Amino acid sequence: MDYSSINLRYSELANTECCLSCGGALNFSEVKPGEICVDLGSGRGTDVLRMVEKAGEKGFAYGIDISDGMLETARANAQKFGVTNVKFIRSELEKLDLPDKTADLVVSNCTINHAADKSAAWSEIFRILKKGGRFVVSDIYSTSPVPEEYRNDPVAVAECWAGSVTREEYLKTLSDAGFQSITILEESKPYPKGKVEVSSFTVAGERPDTKSCCCGS
Repeated sequence: MDYSSINLRYSELANTECCLSCGGALNFSEVKPGEICVDLGSGRGTDVLRMVEKAGEKGFAYGIDISDGMLETARANAQKFGVTNVKFIRSELEKLDLPDKTADLVVSNCTINHAADKSAAWSEIFRILKKGGRFVVSDIYSTSPVPEEYRNDPVAVAECWAGSVTREEYLKTLSDAGFQSITILEESKPYPKGKVEVSSFTVAGERPDTKSCCCGS
């Protein structure tokens, strides 16, 4: 996936009224007071502001995006509403600019399908989550492999299916990254896009808390 073309495409859309999301991951996330949250593909920052409102004054929210235009708009929106416990960062999904074990919660809407290396992206999500932390992600998968001709097609990229993989491959990537309690919260029927069919779904999972009890003396 060509990140430069994504940056250009989404920067152009930063100040339009179109909807770029394929799902409502935040609706399932149950943000708790004081939590540190991360939104991958934060766009104009709407979900970041909603998360930090729920997390409260002791919470914090990071927005991650590759589009300069979206980041500029998001920062302006945070300033407009006087929200200071947020930060918007330009970063690729495969190398997130956040320390290890930062977040209690990671959410994302129709973004991870853009990653050229999805295994690396999910490993990064695992890395930045605290032990016992969780993710809720809405994304798109394909019922068969997407032909190469669509990988950098601007329409397919904007519609968030150009980089989609099959359901089986998607779930295996989550498991291979180390996540547990993987649950599909909602899932659409397949619908046609180009020469394939795709489905949108929302999936949740947890980074296991590997702390072991102390037995014996």
